[in-house]
Amino acid sequence: MDILECIEGRRSIRRFNDHPVDRETIEAIVKAASYSPSWKNSQTVRYTVITDAEMLKKFAEEAMAGFEKNANTLKTAKALAVQSVVKGICGYNADGSFTTNKNDSWEMYDAGISAQTFCLAAHAHGVGTVIMGIYDEAVCASFVNLPDTERVTALIAMGYPEAPANMPKRKELDEILRMI
Repeated sequence: MDILECIEGRRSIRRFNDHPVDRETIEAIVKAASYSPSWKNSQTVRYTVITDAEMLKKFAEEAMAGFEKNANTLKTAKALAVQSVVKGICGYNADGSFTTNKNDSWEMYDAGISAQTFCLAAHAHGVGTVIMGIYDEAVCASFVNLPDTERVTALIAMGYPEAPANMPKRKELDEILRMI
């Protein structure tokens, strides 16, 4: 599949079939995500991937308490990538001051680029994904023993799609593009 086909064909998948995602495929996806651009090539994005079914169920119960849609997604997911970033690097100078007026929000920019690359790589391998932003961050960090030097930025549920997803209506180009 070429890059435009991959971009245009990728969908958020929330229901997965019973086929597990093997370690080699997960490693290939994370390796592709590692090529994402980052602040001063800092490469601060990290992934902790859970594949054990019992751990996924417990994660859904504990980290998604009150977030039923995400908990339901995890019930069929075959893996969950807990995306994190190393704190205090993106957007900072060596002395700890901010390089940019975006302050520490550049971490989320780098995380977003990496998450999209992760999802496109997964799609290229036939693996469906959905990026989830509603979760209990402290519980997530504790569950995967995240170092204090990192913070959770997103959760990416993954597995082979139960059924193809339809493309939602896209905005017209004149709604999203201004040319000067």
